[in-house]
Amino acid sequence: MAAGPTGGSGGAQTAWVLNLLTDLAFNLLIFFVVCASNEPDTKGRPQQVPSADKEKANEQKPQNIEVTITRTTVAVNKEEVPLAGLTANLQGKLAGKNKPEDRIVVVKSATDTPYSQWILVTGRIEQAGGVITLELEEEKEVRVK
Repeated sequence: MAAGPTGGSGGAQTAWVLNLLTDLAFNLLIFFVVCASNEPDTKGRPQQVPSADKEKANEQKPQNIEVTITRTTVAVNKEEVPLAGLTANLQGKLAGKNKPEDRIVVVKSATDTPYSQWILVTGRIEQAGGVITLELEEEKEVRVK
């Protein structure tokens, strides 16, 4: 038996490398054929993407009602309202709004507001048909270098 230029197992090693390169070339060929396919069914469903400028001009975002609670006062959209008239005031503002996302009432509470005052006001908001959302302050730690 004649040995190859690298020794006894040179033929087996060369065959292994050729098999590897053949498999790699075959996989690349399949990859590029799949990527280059030009079938109309694979393009997906046509969609119209709205323009941001037209969207802002045409759509008026509904304003959420804002209720601010302090220790002694209640304000609806920054106008003080007596506690006795809060439900009627909110019912007037929520009239004609059927979707829950249109009936959102943002509740802001001062730090010194008693819990009983907060419960009383949020109960009246629910009686008026409002959906309560709390506005919480976020604390961020800022480091200056």
